[in-house]
Amino acid sequence: MSLQAALLLVAFTTGLTTGAQRCVPVDFGHGSVVCACNGTYCDSVGPVRLPPAGHFLSFLTSKAGRRLEAEQRPVRNDTTGDTLRLTIVGYQKYQRVMGFGGAMTDAAAINILSLSPATQTQLLKQYFSSEGIGYSVVRVPMASCDFSTRLYTYADTPEDYDLHNFTLAPEDTHMKIPLLQRIQALSPGHVSLLASAWSAPAWLKTNGALTGKGSLKGRPGGKEHKTWAHYYVRFLDEYAKHNLTFWALTTGNEPSAGRMTNYSFQALGFTPEEQRDWVSLDLGPALHASSHPRTHVLILDDNRLLLPHWAKVVLSDVEAGRYIHGVAVHWYLDGVVPAELSLATTHRLYPEYYLFGTEACAGWLPGDRGVKLGSWERAEQYAHDILTDLNHYVVGWTDWNLALDQGGGPNWVHNFVDSPVIVDATRDVFYKQPTFYSMAHFSKFLWEGSRRVGVSMSQETSLEVSAFVRPDDSVVLIILNRSSSEVQFEVWDPAVGYIPSTAPPHSLITLAWNTR
Repeated sequence: MSLQAALLLVAFTTGLTTGAQRCVPVDFGHGSVVCACNGTYCDSVGPVRLPPAGHFLSFLTSKAGRRLEAEQRPVRNDTTGDTLRLTIVGYQKYQRVMGFGGAMTDAAAINILSLSPATQTQLLKQYFSSEGIGYSVVRVPMASCDFSTRLYTYADTPEDYDLHNFTLAPEDTHMKIPLLQRIQALSPGHVSLLASAWSAPAWLKTNGALTGKGSLKGRPGGKEHKTWAHYYVRFLDEYAKHNLTFWALTTGNEPSAGRMTNYSFQALGFTPEEQRDWVSLDLGPALHASSHPRTHVLILDDNRLLLPHWAKVVLSDVEAGRYIHGVAVHWYLDGVVPAELSLATTHRLYPEYYLFGTEACAGWLPGDRGVKLGSWERAEQYAHDILTDLNHYVVGWTDWNLALDQGGGPNWVHNFVDSPVIVDATRDVFYKQPTFYSMAHFSKFLWEGSRRVGVSMSQETSLEVSAFVRPDDSVVLIILNRSSSEVQFEVWDPAVGYIPSTAPPHSLITLAWNTR
């Protein structure tokens, strides 16, 4: 049976209007399966309503092929016996969640728009609608990045310091903006847009190119730095004309790359001292005087191994600090510096500034490049990193490209990677990777305003966990089992009782229950 026939058969036998819908699995030989979707059918957990107090819901995803498999069971009044116990410690209160999402790069837009209109809508619904996984954040590159098909900025006319010729690109007006408008219309809530720039125009830079090792000419406070700050304001102005406003912007993607390495794609170098002074003298005042004074400013937008040093340099300055709201981190090289030394230390030094994950992807390492359809190992990498970040004060986590093709592109410099959604335009089909479901276990259930609380364990365990109280006082507990053994456990919430559960080998579970 062909894939299209299988999708039609499942659509017919399952029905398209009732609750959760099951995965159409396809095994490409990378450890687990993907779920195939087209314009008429896609698996979905559907809108989730918790049962009354005294019952709980369990959602299971596993290497064995389960995908957000839901089960409702009663809460027990007594313990199940001598087993691992996870106790919810509600009085230990930590950070509040802001949201989860992905990036609308040029490549993502190209891939989404390569599908038929019905399949495009299906893909967007899987991410952003109430029947999908509840993404609430979209990162938007300002002009080109490596996941573009060409090099460009919005102000490529030399010496145009007043930006008279500033113009959005066709990639914005014909692709990204229409898709972002469709996303806003599909979402049951507000979708927060986050802007990041990869490079200033070449004529503003020391190396005269968008790529490679180069920084802004002159000094903070000078005409080049003020023009670059004005460029940010003009970007916000132009998108606002399309009824798209930005919650936040970052001070620039991976500033260390353009300062310390000869990057093969777009980059703009800053030291922390230069970033501090540019924010205090140029970007901060420009935003404050514009029509966007409430747009958040996130510094760093680079790997967390640069913390806490980068934060100390920038946030210790009173003038810069008053314009800044948070610190943006990427997941690459997370294993180099423990989260406790980087993220937690930064939070303790500067608790008034939030930590937000702004980029992550699988398939970027030299020995493990590109797309692996059905890779369970990558799903576990995602879940492990998100749990680690959340348990060290991060308030949100943003994946990289929303969709890529089967080669991991397009990418003009051939920096091909993986994505939670892979598009096969020739068959008008897209595949939801195991990483899509890793994201779902967080984005679907951790609403904005959910607050992390404590969890204590009765014994040593291989399970990784994080607990949250949502704004309606319901509780969500997320459990990752990366081991090859089944783990039995129970959850004790003093407010409701005992919740028995089992984590199969290589699985991810979300438990959710009402407390009243």
